[in-house]
Amino acid sequence: MRVKGFYRVLPVLLAIILSFLGASVVYAETLAKNYTLDRSVLDRSLELGTKFLLNNQKMEGNFNYEYDWRKKEFSPGDSEVRQAGAAWGLALIFQETGNTNVLKGLEKVLAFFERNSRVNINGERFIIYPGAGEGRTGTVALCALAHIELLRSEKGILEEEKLDHYRQVLEGYLKFLVNSRDSRGLWHSLYSIPEGRPYGPSSPYFDGEGLLALTKAMKYLGREELLPLVRESADNCYLYNVKKALAKHPDSPVTKGFFQWGCMSYFELAEMDTEEFGKYGLWLMDLADWMIDVHKTLRRTRNTAYAYEGIIPAYQWAKTKGYQERAEKFRETIEMGLGKLSQWQVGSSVANDFIRRSQDTDPFAIGGVQNHSRESLLRVDVTQHQMHALILARRYVYTGSE
Repeated sequence: MRVKGFYRVLPVLLAIILSFLGASVVYAETLAKNYTLDRSVLDRSLELGTKFLLNNQKMEGNFNYEYDWRKKEFSPGDSEVRQAGAAWGLALIFQETGNTNVLKGLEKVLAFFERNSRVNINGERFIIYPGAGEGRTGTVALCALAHIELLRSEKGILEEEKLDHYRQVLEGYLKFLVNSRDSRGLWHSLYSIPEGRPYGPSSPYFDGEGLLALTKAMKYLGREELLPLVRESADNCYLYNVKKALAKHPDSPVTKGFFQWGCMSYFELAEMDTEEFGKYGLWLMDLADWMIDVHKTLRRTRNTAYAYEGIIPAYQWAKTKGYQERAEKFRETIEMGLGKLSQWQVGSSVANDFIRRSQDTDPFAIGGVQNHSRESLLRVDVTQHQMHALILARRYVYTGSE
């Protein structure tokens, strides 16, 4: 059991120490406020973030990529992978809330990616994002994940004919992912347009996204034939993106890129609770320890919501399996980290002073999450990752029963 009094004092002590060591006063002050996080803050934050994603969805189905809410300007850039990630984000929000408006937005963005895709003679479906000169495997993996979450959670809302269509589209994405693996079971990061030929070195991000897509399809949609591929990829992703990467650099950017995707994948496998898969739970906790102790997520000045997509599953696994000390460590990190990030959301009742000084009712801004405490850019993927972290926190940490 956590010692409440000590925990309430801990952030203040850390703030003093960091200030003494020369860390920024802004960071110290922010950290000291983080212990107020509770379920009501998470619920309201998810509601606001959902509005942000839906309000920033374009007529075509994809999203405004980045918006400066103080300058009232949209950035000209874009990212197909992050757009697909936003689609997955809507699928996860629908799964969590059952909100039919979210379902409409989800179907709209899935239709956008389907229109901008091609199926080759082998039945493999790949994305040709508007204006792209080459494809990115992570885009296909995230589109597959969006379909998987929809098929898991629609609960009789959609007609069977439409569900069959989504299954067929997903089948094409899964075939492409299976055939985009290299000889090690990792994923080629790129593919040619318009042929859809995979090439290029692996990417830790796309390795993790591909692994998670195949793992969830295998586990939740009855695709048992994928198990040998999942096992091979899960093991080799850890070998190359964690063990070998950390041997070269203790705070490897490769491991950081793989982190949350690997954690989510290993959590799904460990939950199958067989002796064979027990190692994945240990890898999951080791990765969370690395994120906290080596990468030092609590000291990062940019948005780190992605870290909690991995740390929260590690907390749940540690708590379930009786690793009490680790569970307490993970939970305290979650409370401080998400407490800090909750103050970076436009429209939040706990928003920081930078946001409060200029806050208005701009529908393109409300609910968006900043990438820095004092920068007014709102990027669709930053908000999406934070909403998923909040969903996991509601599910496993702030359950409403405490």
